[in-house]
Amino acid sequence: MPSIEKVRNIGISAHIDSGKTTLSERILYYTGKIHKIEEVKGKSGVGATMDFMDLEREKGITIQSAATSAEWDGHAINLIDTPGHVDFTIEVERALRVLDGAVLVLCGVAGVQSQSYTVDRQMRRYKVPRLAFVNKLDRAGASAERVTAQLKEKLALHPVSVQIQIGAEDRFEGVVDLIKMKAIYFEGESGEDLREAEIPADLVETAQAAHTRMIEAVANVDDILAEKFLTEAPITPEDLVPAIRRATVAFKATPVFIGSAYKNKGVQLLLDGINAYLPMPAEVENKALDQNNHEEPVILLSDASKPFVGLAFKLEDGRYGQLTYMRIYQGKVSKGDFIINCSSNLKRIKVPRLVRMHADEMEDIDTAEAGDIVALFGVDCSSGDTFTDGKVNYTMTSMHVPEAVISLAVEPKEKTAGTNFSKALNRFTKEDPTFRVHRDEESGQTIISGMGELHLEIYIERMRREYNCVVIPGRPQVKYRETITQRGEFSYTHRKQTGGSGQYGKVAGHLEPLPMDHATGYEFVDDIRGGAIPREFIPACDKGFREAMHKGPLIGFPIVGVRCTINDGQSHPVDSSELAFRTAALMGFREAYNRAKPTILEPMMLVEVQFPEEFQGAVIGQLNQRRGAIASTEKHETYVQALAEVPLADMFGYSTDLRSATQGKGEFSMEFKRYAELPKQQRETMILEFRTKKDAGGSSKRAAG
Repeated sequence: MPSIEKVRNIGISAHIDSGKTTLSERILYYTGKIHKIEEVKGKSGVGATMDFMDLEREKGITIQSAATSAEWDGHAINLIDTPGHVDFTIEVERALRVLDGAVLVLCGVAGVQSQSYTVDRQMRRYKVPRLAFVNKLDRAGASAERVTAQLKEKLALHPVSVQIQIGAEDRFEGVVDLIKMKAIYFEGESGEDLREAEIPADLVETAQAAHTRMIEAVANVDDILAEKFLTEAPITPEDLVPAIRRATVAFKATPVFIGSAYKNKGVQLLLDGINAYLPMPAEVENKALDQNNHEEPVILLSDASKPFVGLAFKLEDGRYGQLTYMRIYQGKVSKGDFIINCSSNLKRIKVPRLVRMHADEMEDIDTAEAGDIVALFGVDCSSGDTFTDGKVNYTMTSMHVPEAVISLAVEPKEKTAGTNFSKALNRFTKEDPTFRVHRDEESGQTIISGMGELHLEIYIERMRREYNCVVIPGRPQVKYRETITQRGEFSYTHRKQTGGSGQYGKVAGHLEPLPMDHATGYEFVDDIRGGAIPREFIPACDKGFREAMHKGPLIGFPIVGVRCTINDGQSHPVDSSELAFRTAALMGFREAYNRAKPTILEPMMLVEVQFPEEFQGAVIGQLNQRRGAIASTEKHETYVQALAEVPLADMFGYSTDLRSATQGKGEFSMEFKRYAELPKQQRETMILEFRTKKDAGGSSKRAAG
């Protein structure tokens, strides 16, 4: 393996259908990892290397992130191809959590799309420097300039164009490298031969202007280059490349590369850019929490001689048992070593097998060092667990896990498939933190929850294929929430005498709504003065409020967006206990909740629809019928891109309706945007249904008794 200065850990992320997997396939081909290019929806039926699941090849989408490693110009590149569909967003989260840099792929026609915003947010969350690659420039209506402008306007990035295109749309021939000021053409059967030439005469002026703009853009964010620029000293490629690198690593600039992965143009220059501009592991600051020192933050060093620290970021059920993908942050690990799981009871585990992944194939290795991304067999753990060699007791923060927005009741068709059904659910919940399973105690049903219809559909299909278990799904259920709209006071005394010492606790205070942008939160405010409630019982009040918020009285869904303040109370020297105050807070909350004008919130989705212009009336009409609020419509050449906010409850079955209305030419993607208040009529209907169901449940229990 090359030295750590020549290691790059990168992810490829984008909106669905921007060409990520096609780009990954070309990267593998040019780096000599594969010897034949396969397409995502190729005629051969083989499918792209990184989409190795049968379902991925059939649907032509990436469902789970795939890792591989390749070498380019003396650099080792660990690459993760991530899904673009928002239903599989956890795959992007966990990849970006462990990567040092990323390539944001954008479609040259559609530009910045709804999922581009999500990916951008995820990259910012984990402070991942990125390059942008404007793909599909061979398509009608493609424009690198327009997409670069959108990076600035829509994503608030600082784009630095390092190339301009030679020829447009179907006449797209090559690129002008603005650093070397040379024209580059991609020749040979698969674009493997690069030919450098002088810039075509008709482009010289344009290239010169673009070169000047590029220098200005970098000088705006890099002091060293700015000094040279202001003194009007000549600026050479030797000045530019380190300046762009400094600005990219510092998160101040995004170099923009262009090409067409499908037409084999621009990929090798992007690989050069990955080596030149994205950080090596040692340039990224990674922190752990020292469990032996009150969780004091510790900076991990990409040094093989330091104590070993690794993070398990993805689990997969492989042919030989559980496969654990691990990023090594510090130290090294070898086959046969003993490592300790610091996130789970300091369990000591032997590393039986260490492999480097290439999609679903693996290469056995003996040792892996800081900066590596590898996989281990036979290591039982959960996603997000931290491992060390026992010399330190560190844990690392795990990835952000979004809330589920949709649920479905499921049961196996055949009673005999019960064991396989349980096995499948256990495995999928362990592998995917956004896939959740619980049992509804009232109905006795098994409920699965996830990020969207497609997410749950895929798991139901995987149960059938991988576990021979046909599943009958019920109606999808939306994850509603309850909240309050005004302040509500409470003063509750919990008194219980049962012989001997009793229970006594009095709490007083108020509930108030949190602002809508904090609507999924909860705040506890301790405003007790003069010891009205002894300090040791304050946490019990917090616990009581939290317990009350688990299930709201309106429709039985969790309560969110409430600030609970206690400002008075009373205790008894003998009868007061943690249980008494917890019960008093719980009952006080319920008392105030009814006075605080409770309401129901529903999940609103940001829906992006693309369709040919002639179907605009039908598509907009459909969105309006589904209580959608149109945010914007943009026309690109012959098709329209509409953004709307639509309640999730009204989005079921939309894909079928959209296909019918657009002769199969319309596409859409959606992601969770926010919670909003449910209209009054629907609110009343839901409350009535919940009460009827509750009363029926109560009377049947009484009859049974």
